[in-house]
Amino acid sequence: MADFANHHVVSFDSERLILVDESDREIGHASKADAHAGKGILHRAFSLFVFNPAGELLLQQRAAGKQLWPGYWANSCCSHPRAGEDMQTATQRRLHEELGFTCPLEFLYKFRYHAEYGDAGSETELCWVYVGMSEAAVRVNDNEIAAWRYVAPEALDREIAAAPERFTPWLKLEWQRLRGEFADRLPGAADEPRRRHEA
Repeated sequence: MADFANHHVVSFDSERLILVDESDREIGHASKADAHAGKGILHRAFSLFVFNPAGELLLQQRAAGKQLWPGYWANSCCSHPRAGEDMQTATQRRLHEELGFTCPLEFLYKFRYHAEYGDAGSETELCWVYVGMSEAAVRVNDNEIAAWRYVAPEALDREIAAAPERFTPWLKLEWQRLRGEFADRLPGAADEPRRRHEA
């Protein structure tokens, strides 16, 4: 864990998100609160998987104050581009806001998903999934993140299988696809057979 954190408020119910159709064409804007209320409104989002040079994935535990899935473990960083913001700008902004660093990211795929969190609201998103690698120090925003850790891919596989209820729905969906279709695109993928053999 880092010895310090930042406390800046970086999420606002009033921020304007980008509404899209099923083909990810922009069709308008809505506040973050409205986009996540009830069954939700389809909007553009991103999900980042950042690894260290050892091939371990940075996980975050969502802060207790989050409206949706508080306290659940998620991938390195997830958020939304705001109205007028492109993905390059949005992903780097959010990495810095939540984790205190930026890094190069590679786009892998995008997909639509819907998940409801009781009566608190829903995620209804057209989500762009990226991977990256960084050896920068982590400086978490404790308004967004309760805890963080690095985990080896095979260890995360075991954790999700043993206790899926501890993880956000989008992490489980995305991780399954990353470990299958995109396994050879993950940082450190070439080293995993050797690590598995040594274990």
